[in-house]
Amino acid sequence: MYRLFAALPVPEDLWDDLTDLQDDLPGASWRPEENFHITLRFFGDLTHRQARDLDDLLGDIQCAPFEVSIEGAGWFGRREPSAVWARVRESDELRSLSARCEQAARRLGFEPDRRPFTPHVTLAYLHNATLEDTRRWVERHHDYRSGPFIADRFHLYSSHSAKGRPSRYEAEADYVLE
Repeated sequence: MYRLFAALPVPEDLWDDLTDLQDDLPGASWRPEENFHITLRFFGDLTHRQARDLDDLLGDIQCAPFEVSIEGAGWFGRREPSAVWARVRESDELRSLSARCEQAARRLGFEPDRRPFTPHVTLAYLHNATLEDTRRWVERHHDYRSGPFIADRFHLYSSHSAKGRPSRYEAEADYVLE
């Protein structure tokens, strides 16, 4: 079984600025910079055959490169915060690429993703973080802005868990946007 998701990689020249946001939030388990990405569609656990079929479908996606920028911060979990993140500015191109990944999943018979597409870069998962501390952290970082970058590819990543350590993500396939 493979635990897979499609995502845009975050360029390394943005890593330092994003790690500067990783401060002063009790209960935060900060993500390593090599894990920074923008999820397009999470697929979950797949067999080898499903992974191969998904790779074929994702490889057929046609999309021109487009500009991406990161602006502001937010959190998931209304009453019990579960993660904090840097917000990715939405665009028609980004939403379309995510929708095409969703279409590939449905063609393979996967259930539709019920969560709305919220483009972001996860900075930390939270464990017993208070709503007030999380709100203060988001307010401190609401004016964060990255320089724009060109999304010219996306990856099919596998996720590998290790007890007591952050998950490790590995790019299994690379899809060039042209």
